Amino acid sequence: MTEPRWFEDGRLRFGLGIENTFVPQARDGERAIDEYELTEHYRWFAEDFRKAAAVGSEFLRWGVPWYRIAPAPGRWDWGWVDQAMESLVEAGLRPIIDLLHYGTPLWLEGEFSNRDYPDRVAEYAHRFAERYGEVAVDYTPVNEPMIHALFSGEYGYWPPYGRGERGVVDISLALAEGFVKTQHAVSSVLGDRAIFVHVDAGLRYTGDLEAHEHRIDAKRLVSQRFLVEDLATGRVGEGHELLDTLRANGAPDDLLAWFRDNAVQPDIMGVNYYPRHSTEVFELGIHHGGGFADPRPSFDAGVEGLSDVLNLWWERYGAPVMLTETCVTGTVEERIEWLDDSVAEIDRLRAGGMPIVGYTWWPLFDMYEWTFRHSSGPRADHLLTMGLFDLVETESGLARRRNPTADRFSHHATAHRLHSNGTQGTHAARAPRP
Repeated sequence: MTEPRWFEDGRLRFGLGIENTFVPQARDGERAIDEYELTEHYRWFAEDFRKAAAVGSEFLRWGVPWYRIAPAPGRWDWGWVDQAMESLVEAGLRPIIDLLHYGTPLWLEGEFSNRDYPDRVAEYAHRFAERYGEVAVDYTPVNEPMIHALFSGEYGYWPPYGRGERGVVDISLALAEGFVKTQHAVSSVLGDRAIFVHVDAGLRYTGDLEAHEHRIDAKRLVSQRFLVEDLATGRVGEGHELLDTLRANGAPDDLLAWFRDNAVQPDIMGVNYYPRHSTEVFELGIHHGGGFADPRPSFDAGVEGLSDVLNLWWERYGAPVMLTETCVTGTVEERIEWLDDSVAEIDRLRAGGMPIVGYTWWPLFDMYEWTFRHSSGPRADHLLTMGLFDLVETESGLARRRNPTADRFSHHATAHRLHSNGTQGTHAARAPRP
């Protein structure tokens, strides 16, 4: 008999992530973004991993800077990743590898729109799995593919700066093809050992969805949030709500058939949810373009929104679900309140039968907002207070200063682990407020 995989034992595991957005392409008025560089993770990686383990994290969602390890076609530089992977495992963390968390190599002209993109990203995934497959078997082929598609294909905000419905369709098709080929590439190396954690943003829309000025756009967005995952998992066929949109924007029937014939499935369906930002509001009589530069207003949907997105993605894809990113940007007290409330909601949903296998606070330490790309000011102007550890500027670089959110995370992680071992406590236990 095949032994159960780690997520099949019924436990809720607590983990962390380190923000790893990479948009290395620059142009006039736009700086490159590399969160590892901004947060000095390239320097402090070993310390960061030890901090994650020390607060009770069992797994770490951790991304690979593809653009750095592939500085030129056919050239591979694994030196820093070798060191980081060794340190990550030494810290006792289970890595869930973000193979693509935005960004492509600088030499890949046209980025996601390059016709060679799907094969290039699959080659990179294959090489990574060959090199690290003994210590890393959990993979996210592409983090938040619909955010990729929106930012790079519809909003014109990130390379290759596509716009409109045609742009988002083109980038979605390319991302989905790369997604499928990546998963097959990793499977060809690891076989049944490979575990795939698909991850997308828990996008929600509310308000005047039926208003004349919003009806068409809102209907498309509600369906479109699943588009890349639906393509990759072979769900786009006759009767799919976006089939006509895809065909009208140039999607060839033979490519759509290829997706169905080569479909991949998640072992775990990950959903990223931020209570204050994941729910966009359509307002009667007011038009917003959507996107980072011209956002629709959002509101704090709290645990109601969390329950909604986990249910939606579970029911649609049928795999166990994981909360793969969550936090609030705010004071320590606000962070702790959301941590308590969201863990309690996860416990409630699990008690009701939803197979939730993981909870991920994102990120371990603070990060810098993507607005840094369009600014000329210092990184400190773009600090987002989100972490268990504060980033503090010092003469010797960025210090990681533990705050009480880390203590609360550690409490929840420990309580759930002890409860699952039958030794003491309850998974709903709460520590006293600081």
